[in-house]
Amino acid sequence: MDASLAVPTATSVRTVPAKLMIDNRIVINNHLRRTRGGKVSFTHLIGWALIQALKDFPSQNVYYTEADGKPALVKPAHIGLGIAIDIPKPDGSRALLVPAIKRAETMSFNEYLAAYEDLVSRARKNKLTADDFAGATISLTNPGGIGTVHSVPRLMKGQGCIIGAGALEYPAEFQGSSEKTLANLAIGKTITLTSTYDHRVIQGAGSGEFLKKVHELLIGERGFYQDIFAALRLPYEPIRWNEDISVDIASAIDKTARVQELINSFRVRGHMMADTDPLEYVQRSHPDLDIETHGLTFWDLDREFVTGGFGDTRTALLRDILGVLRDSYCRTIGIEYMHIQDPIQRRWIQQQVERTYEKPTHDEQMRILGKLNEAEAFETFLQTKYVGQKRFSLEGGESMIALLDEVLQGAAKEGLDEVAIGMAHRGRLNVLTNIAGKTYGQVFREFEGTQEVKTFSGSGDVKYHLGTEGVFTADDGQQVPVSLAANPSHLEAVDGVLEGIVRAKQDRKPVGTFSVLPILVHGDAAMAGQGVVLETMQMSQLRAYRTGGTIHLVVNNQVGFTTVPGDARSSIYSTDVAKAIQAPIFHVNGDDPEAVVRVAELAFRYRQEFKRDVVIDLVCYRRRGHNEGDDPSMTQPLMYNLIEAKRSVRKLYTEALVGRGDITHEEYEEAHRDFQDRLERAFAETHAAQTGSIPVVGATQPQDAEPPSGELETTGVSTEVVHAIGDAFNNKPEGFTVHPKIQQLLAKRHDMSRNGKIDWGFGELLALGSLLLEGTPVRLVGQDARRGTFVQRHAVLHDRVNGQEWLPLQYLGDQQARFWIYDSLLSEYAAMGFEYGYSVERADALVMWEAQFGDFANGAQTVIDEFISSAEQKWGQRSSVVLLLPHGYEGQGPTTRARASSATCSCAPRTT
Repeated sequence: MDASLAVPTATSVRTVPAKLMIDNRIVINNHLRRTRGGKVSFTHLIGWALIQALKDFPSQNVYYTEADGKPALVKPAHIGLGIAIDIPKPDGSRALLVPAIKRAETMSFNEYLAAYEDLVSRARKNKLTADDFAGATISLTNPGGIGTVHSVPRLMKGQGCIIGAGALEYPAEFQGSSEKTLANLAIGKTITLTSTYDHRVIQGAGSGEFLKKVHELLIGERGFYQDIFAALRLPYEPIRWNEDISVDIASAIDKTARVQELINSFRVRGHMMADTDPLEYVQRSHPDLDIETHGLTFWDLDREFVTGGFGDTRTALLRDILGVLRDSYCRTIGIEYMHIQDPIQRRWIQQQVERTYEKPTHDEQMRILGKLNEAEAFETFLQTKYVGQKRFSLEGGESMIALLDEVLQGAAKEGLDEVAIGMAHRGRLNVLTNIAGKTYGQVFREFEGTQEVKTFSGSGDVKYHLGTEGVFTADDGQQVPVSLAANPSHLEAVDGVLEGIVRAKQDRKPVGTFSVLPILVHGDAAMAGQGVVLETMQMSQLRAYRTGGTIHLVVNNQVGFTTVPGDARSSIYSTDVAKAIQAPIFHVNGDDPEAVVRVAELAFRYRQEFKRDVVIDLVCYRRRGHNEGDDPSMTQPLMYNLIEAKRSVRKLYTEALVGRGDITHEEYEEAHRDFQDRLERAFAETHAAQTGSIPVVGATQPQDAEPPSGELETTGVSTEVVHAIGDAFNNKPEGFTVHPKIQQLLAKRHDMSRNGKIDWGFGELLALGSLLLEGTPVRLVGQDARRGTFVQRHAVLHDRVNGQEWLPLQYLGDQQARFWIYDSLLSEYAAMGFEYGYSVERADALVMWEAQFGDFANGAQTVIDEFISSAEQKWGQRSSVVLLLPHGYEGQGPTTRARASSATCSCAPRTT
C-alpha cells in the first residue's frame, strides 16, 4: 500500500446514464430466475464492458516499470481484470481483496461470469491462493455498493489504471422528486465511473476516451447487450437506447391507445417471439412486438397507463405490462388463440395466462422429475439392452410423459370414465409402460420374442403397433381407466378410429355426456401432411361425431423421417391446420418440462370448459434416426451436431432445479438414485420375463375352435312388425308439413306394409326398424345417408315450412333400441375409420357407413386394408361394420357405375 503513494496518478470522471443497464439487467435476471438460476450484477456488466473496451482501446492495458534503472512501458499480452472484494471480518472491520480474472479477453461472457463468481466464492471462504492475486493489469472497485458517488482509489504497482464505479442514483437535484415525476420527466439513474491512471504511461485524453467507450457500451452500442443476451440464451432482443418521445396532454391519450395496441399485438404475435425450439438458439423479434413500432421507448417503462382490464388491473406501469406479456406469450410457451371468433373463449384463455409467473410447488417439481426419470430410464435401458432394434424411441421428447401424466391427473380428479389414446409408433412403448401401465416384463417379452400366444389365432404385429388397457393412479389416489388403441404403420390412420371408439362409449350414456377423453398424438410431418388429420378435426363439432373435445398432442421432432419442415409444409407451423376449427394452439419447448405440464393443465381445463378440441405443439427433437438402425446425420448433419452435444431434458431440468435452489443437493442425489433404481428394476424385470416368471395379461394357450353346427336362425319378422313400421311413416307429428313430393311416398310405404310390392328403400327401412324393435341399436352414417344418394331412403323428413326434422324409426315403440342416422362430412378416410372404431366398441349394435357412390370407398382404402380386413389377424380386434356402397346406371360415367374392386375383394362379405 505504501508503494502506491509513489505512483503519480490522475483521475478521469464520467457520469453514465444507467437506466438501460438497469432495464436489461431486470430482463436478464427474470430469465435466469426461471431457467438455470443465478443472477447478473451491475458489477458483472461493468467489468465485462471494461474488458470489451480494452480490446478496442488497448493503450489503457499498460503499466510502468523500470529496467536497468530506466523507465519502461510494459504492454501485457493479456487482460487481467482485478476484482475488488470487500470482506467483513468477525471483529466488524473489513478487508479488501483484489484477485484477478486472468486472460479475460479470451473468455466468453459465461466463462467470465463463472470465473468472477468463483473468485468471489473462494474469497468469502478464505480459499484464495497467492496465484489468484497475480496478473492483474487493470482493476475494478465498486465503492458505490455503500453509497459512494465516486472515489479516487489508490493504484498498485504493476497496473496502469483502476476503475471505480459509484452509486446508482438519480441526479442530486432530482432526488426529492416523486417516482411519477421522475418517470414523466424521463429522469433516470446515473452511475459515475472514475479512471485513476498512472500519468507516466497513460495520458488524460486517452483515459477520457477509454471511459467514453465504456459509456457507449453501457448504453448498448456495438451490440453489447445483444452479445450478453446471446451468451445467456435469452430468446429475445435486448432493450435499446432511445430518446424519450415528448407528448402533450392530448397526445398522452394517444400513447395509452398505443399501449392497448401493444397488448393486442402480443396476444396475436407473441408466439413468434417465444423460445420454443430446444435445439437452435435465436434472438427472436417481430416488428409488431417492438415497443418502438408503437411509438414507445424504454423511457415509458416506468410510466403508468390505463390497461383496459389487462391483468385484472385498471392501470399499470408499462414495465409491469410488458413483464406479464412476456411471461404469458414469449417465454417457452407460445399461444395462438386470437383466431378464435368466440370472445368468451378468448377471454377465458387471457384470464388463465395473463398473470405473473408462478413457480410450481416443490411436490409438483419432484413429480415432474420423477416422470422424466421414468421416461429416460426406460429408453436408456432399451438402448443398452437391445442395441439397434427398432423401437422408435422417445429420446428427445421425454417431456411427453410428464405432459400425459398431467392430463391424466386432471381426468382422474374430474372423475372421468376413461382416457383413450391414439398414437403412432414414436414413443409408443414409453407411453404403454409409463402411462398405460404395461409392465416392463411384458414389453421385454415382445423384444425377446417370447410373448405368449393370445387366445385368437393370428400373425400378431410388431410391438410398437400394439394397444393395451390399464388403470392410471393420480397422486391423490384417484384412478381412471386408460386405453391405447392398436395402430398400424400408416400415420394418423388411427385418428378416426379412436374418435369412433370414444363416441361409442359415450353413446351408452345420456346425450351430451362427454366423460371419455380422447387424446390423439401426432407427428409434426404427419400433422401437416396427412389429410385425415383435417378430416378428423372437421368432425369435432358435428353431431354425428362429436366427442366433447380431443386433446391433440404433436410430438414435434422438427423433421419427418429425413424431410425438413421447409420441404414438408407451406405453413409456418405444422399445427396451422387446427385453425380451421378455431382450436387454441399451445407451442411449448420440450426442454422446459414445467412449461409443458402447465400447458397440459391448460389444455385439459379448456377441453372441460368448452368441450372443444385443443392442440399442444410439443417442440422437441429426435435423438436417434427415424428408427434406431438409421443414421440421421447423413441428411441432417447440422441438426445432429446440435443433438449429439445436448444433455437430456432430465439432466437439464435437474441442473436447473439445483441452480435455482428449488431442490437441495441431497434431493438431487436422491433423484439420481431413483433414476438408477429404475434402471436396475428394468434389468430385474427383463430377467424375470426371460425366465417366464411374469404372467402376461390376457394371454392363454390357444384352443381348437369347435366347428359350427346347428341350423341358421330365421331372420323373418311378424306381420305386426311390418305394420308397425309402416304406421310410423304414416303417423306424422301434429302440425308437421310434409313436402308435397314426399307425401305420396309416405302413403305408398304404408300401403306396401299392408299389400306387399316392397321397394328397395322401404325394404331397407323394414330391416332397420325390425332390428330396433328387437333391441339392437342401429347407427347409419354416410354421405347423404338420411335422404339417400338416389332419393330412395328418406329416413329423415323435413317440415316444408319450418325445417323441423322427423325420424319415423325413432317412434316405433317404448322399448325399442336407439337409432342414429346422420349425414357425414364429405370424407371417406376418417369417416369410415370412425364407424370402424364405433363398431369395435359396440359389438351389440349394427354400425353402417355409406358412400355416396360405391367407388368413393377408394378414399378409405387404408382403413379397409389395415383395420377392417386385417385387425382381427393382427390384434384380435373384431368389427361388424357394414359398408354400403351404392351404384347405379344413370349415365354418370363408368367410375360411378361400379363399386371399387379392391373394396369388394377385401371385404365383400360385409358390403351391401
